[in-house]
Amino acid sequence: MTPSDAHLRYVLRLADTTLVLGHRLSEWSAHAPTMEEDIALSNISLDLIGQARTLYAHAAALEGKGRSEDDLAFLREQDEFLNLQIVERPNKDFAVTMARQLAYSTFAELAWGQLKGSKDEVIAGVAAKAEKECTYHVRHAAEWVIRLGDGTPESHSRMQAGLDDIWMYTGEMFETDAVDTAMIAAGIGFDPKALQPAWLAAMEHVIAEATLTKPTAGWMQTGGRNGLHTEHLGHLLAQMQVLQRAHPGAQW
Repeated sequence: MTPSDAHLRYVLRLADTTLVLGHRLSEWSAHAPTMEEDIALSNISLDLIGQARTLYAHAAALEGKGRSEDDLAFLREQDEFLNLQIVERPNKDFAVTMARQLAYSTFAELAWGQLKGSKDEVIAGVAAKAEKECTYHVRHAAEWVIRLGDGTPESHSRMQAGLDDIWMYTGEMFETDAVDTAMIAAGIGFDPKALQPAWLAAMEHVIAEATLTKPTAGWMQTGGRNGLHTEHLGHLLAQMQVLQRAHPGAQW
């Protein structure tokens, strides 16, 4: 893999992860438990999609094949997406969504903090804004995890089930492969493994305050960053891409 190929894949991994999670959260619009939460999740979704747009435009420029940000978002197949599998997981109930959001946002805040110093000026620019957005995302998710976990027996049970549901997908966030190694060497990327202790400490703090039990570390699901996905991504892309594929080249 050439350095330019690694660079492109690195940017696409960031873009795909934020886009897919943004779309997942948008599915709560008009369906969230309260009106305030409907607005909050819609705004978080817009934060993530905004991050993705800049990154896709950057990826298109790096690729140099004349594709646009819309082409990269709406005209690629499932195995071309390089997002973390945790973000493609279905929303299920509200507790699962909040567990997923806490796990990813806690990681993302740390990751963007590292990427602020990237030699890739576009990534660094996105990171400077995204880190601030993620600070709110983490606080919002943590408040819900604590509220539900330390609430009624029913809410506690559901919150624990949500945490258990997403835990096996958290390990992929800290994997390092040839793409990461090349980007670290170039001063563009960061070592995700180095963030795991801080992520785990932050998660354990919220889990304890929520009176929940941290799931046992075991086998972790992997492959999303190399185009291997669960069946859920295919359904998500079919919904997300239907308009662009039904009306190729449409402008709006």
